Amino acid sequence: MSATLIEMGGSRLTDEKSAMVARRHARLSTDGQGFKRLVKAGLAWLQYHQDAINVLNVYPVPDGDTGTNMVLTMRSAWDEIKDTPERNVGRVAHQMAHGALMGARGNSGVILSQIWRGFARSLEKKEVYRAQDLVAACREAEVTAYKGVVKPVEGTILTVARAVADAATRGAEDTKDLVRILEHMVFAAHEAVLLTPSLLPVLKEAGVVDAGGQGLFIILEGMLRQMRGEPVAEDLEMTGAVDLIATEFAPGEVGYGYDVQFLIVGQDLPVDDIRQRIAEMGECPLVVGDPATIKVHVHVPDPGIPISYGASLGSLRDVVVEDMQAQYQDFIAGRELPPEPTHQVSDEIGVVAVVAGDGLAHVFQSLGVGGIVRGGQTMNPSTQDLLEAAESLPAKQVVLLPNNGNVILASEQACGLSDKPIAVVPSRSIPQGLTALMALNYQADFETNVAVMTSAMEEVETGEVTTATRSAKINGVEVVKGQVIGLHDGDLKVTGDAIQDVVAALLKEMGTSECEIITLYRGEGVGEEDASSLADLLQQDWPDHEIEVIFGGQPHYHYILSVE
Repeated sequence: MSATLIEMGGSRLTDEKSAMVARRHARLSTDGQGFKRLVKAGLAWLQYHQDAINVLNVYPVPDGDTGTNMVLTMRSAWDEIKDTPERNVGRVAHQMAHGALMGARGNSGVILSQIWRGFARSLEKKEVYRAQDLVAACREAEVTAYKGVVKPVEGTILTVARAVADAATRGAEDTKDLVRILEHMVFAAHEAVLLTPSLLPVLKEAGVVDAGGQGLFIILEGMLRQMRGEPVAEDLEMTGAVDLIATEFAPGEVGYGYDVQFLIVGQDLPVDDIRQRIAEMGECPLVVGDPATIKVHVHVPDPGIPISYGASLGSLRDVVVEDMQAQYQDFIAGRELPPEPTHQVSDEIGVVAVVAGDGLAHVFQSLGVGGIVRGGQTMNPSTQDLLEAAESLPAKQVVLLPNNGNVILASEQACGLSDKPIAVVPSRSIPQGLTALMALNYQADFETNVAVMTSAMEEVETGEVTTATRSAKINGVEVVKGQVIGLHDGDLKVTGDAIQDVVAALLKEMGTSECEIITLYRGEGVGEEDASSLADLLQQDWPDHEIEVIFGGQPHYHYILSVE
C-alpha cells in the first residue's frame, strides 16, 4: 500500500541528497521574495498532485476532495502575495497567511491555513529568516494548528506538522543550511504520512494514508525542489484543475478530456521509458513504481491510447477512466448562483446556511434563512464566502449553519473575522440544520438561541444514500465501486444494488421504530414518481409513521433521510 500511495512527489531524499548539496553553496537565509518563490513552488507541486491526493478519501462517497481544498487554500495564499515587491519575510508571510485563511476550504484547508498562521506569527518583524527562525516558525505552526482543532486526532495532517517541527529542530542542530534543514523536514513528513494508518485505524482499514498529511508533504517537497533547483510543474496560469469559472468549448473541442489511471504488472518494465512515453501523451502525467508494478496516471483526449500502450507492456489492473469535462460541468452547475432573495425575519438575529440544491435552499429560506451559501459535499465554501454572506445580512447578530462536517472549521474561522457577533451552530447535515433552525426563537436573546439550537440538532437522525465511488472496506462493511450505500450520521451501515432496498435497510439502522416522522429529501437525479413509490413501500414497513417526500435537488446523494 505505502509505495503506491506515497510515491507521488518525485524527490528521492537519500541518494540524491549528498550529490545535490555538493554542487551548491549553503543557503543561510531567505527573504520575502525567496519565500514567495517557495510558496509558488509548493502550490505548483500540490496542484500537480491534486488528483492523487483527492483519491485518498477514507469513505467511498463524493467528498470535499482534500487535494482540491488544499490547492484552493494555497492559491488564495499565493494570490495575496504574487504581486508584492516586499522583501521583508515577516510581512510577506503575514500576507500569505491572511490569504490562506480567507480562502480556506474544508477541514484540511482550514488546518493548513492555521499552520501558515503560526508560521507567519513567529516570523513577525523578521527581515529574513535563518535556521533558528525556521525552527521556531515550524514549532509555532504546529502549536497553532493543534489549537485550531477542538479535538485533535493523531494520524492526520497535525501529526505530520509535528513531525516536521521536530525534524527542523534536529536538522538545525547539525547545520545552518536551510536546504539541508528542509531536507530533514520533507523526509520526516514522508515518514509521518506513511505512519498515519498505524495511528488511525480507519485509514488502515481503508488502505490509504491521510490525505491532508500527504498534501502538506507535497507542499514541502515542492519547496525543497525549488531550493535545490529541481524542476517543479509550475504553470499557475493554467487553472483548469481548480478554476471556479465555467469554460465554454466550441463544437469538436475536447474540453478537459479523460482522467486515465491503471497499474501495469509485468517483468523488467522500463520505468523511465514508460514515464517519458506517458508524458508525451497528455497532461498531469504520473508514473511511479518498479520494474514489476507501475502506477500510471495521465489526462488525455483519447483514453484508448495510454491504455493500449500499457496493455502492450504487461497485464493491466485497476483501470479507471473518468470524463473530466462532465465532472467539471457538474461542479460548475453547483457553484454559487446569483444572490438568493433574502427572507430575513428579524433585524436582530439573521441566519446563514450552507446548502447544495435548489429545493433545499427553498426549504431553508421558507424557514427564515436570510443568506444561502451554495456548497456542501465536493464544493466546500471558503472562509471568505461565509464571512461575506454573514456580513451582507442587515441583522445585528448572525447564526451560521454549516450543515456539513467539512465546513464547520471554515465557519468557525469566519466568526473571528467579523465586527458583528457570529456564532456557529455546528450542524453536520441538512436534517441537523433544519432541526436547529426550527428551534430558533426570535423573542429570545442570541446566546440562548445558539445554545437551544445546538441542543435541538442532536434530536434528529440523519441518513444519506449515494453510490460508492470506489471499492473499500469500512467499519467491517465491504463495498464494491458502483454499489448503492447508506450512511447513518456519517458512518457506513448498509450496501446494496437497489436504492429502495438500501433506504429501507438504512431506516432500520437509524432507530426509526423509536421515532414518529420520516422525511425523504430526494436528490437532483430522483424523479417525483420514483420517490412517491418509495414512500408508499416504506409506509408498509412503518404504518404508524408520518412519511413526507420533499424535493431537495442535492447533487451526488439520491436521498437524504431525516428521522425524528
